[in-house]
Amino acid sequence: MNPRSDIHDRLAASLREARRARGLSLDAVAKLSGVSRSMVSQIERGESSPTVATLWNLTQALQVDFAGLLEPRPAPGIEVTRATAAPVIAGRGTGVRIRILSPAEAVGEHEVYDLSFQPQGALVSDPHGAGCREHLTVIDGTLTVRSGDEEQALSAGDTARYAADRPHEIRAGDASARAILIVQGS
Repeated sequence: MNPRSDIHDRLAASLREARRARGLSLDAVAKLSGVSRSMVSQIERGESSPTVATLWNLTQALQVDFAGLLEPRPAPGIEVTRATAAPVIAGRGTGVRIRILSPAEAVGEHEVYDLSFQPQGALVSDPHGAGCREHLTVIDGTLTVRSGDEEQALSAGDTARYAADRPHEIRAGDASARAILIVQGS
């Protein structure tokens, strides 16, 4: 077997094992990493050679050591995700940056996000699964949250809890704002 093929196979197996160890579906990894579901599947089957950028996104989403993909290392007693390494969800909302703070294995149970809004930024969401709730705490600035037909204005320090199994949105006013969002049972 040539060395490149062996490395390719070990990489595919390591990514597949990391996903399964965290109990994540291909869809969940795609959502967390920004890599399409079909590409994640092809990489895991060894049918596609990922770029370094794609590998980086996958390792961040799966919370595995990029350098240790080919040689497993013991996990540290304290898991740390540095601010610059937290995965960012792209293509959602307008004028909003969404950083993933929760571990990959929490997808579908409780997800934690750091939301940074530019002035007039908005995160408009379709309904999540039945019974899903969101908990939004404003850290800085002001935001308006809408769930169904209900709407509330929030200031720094305020927390809103609302149904997310209906159309809902979070909007900034004329100034930037920052919040922590917990999605429960999506």
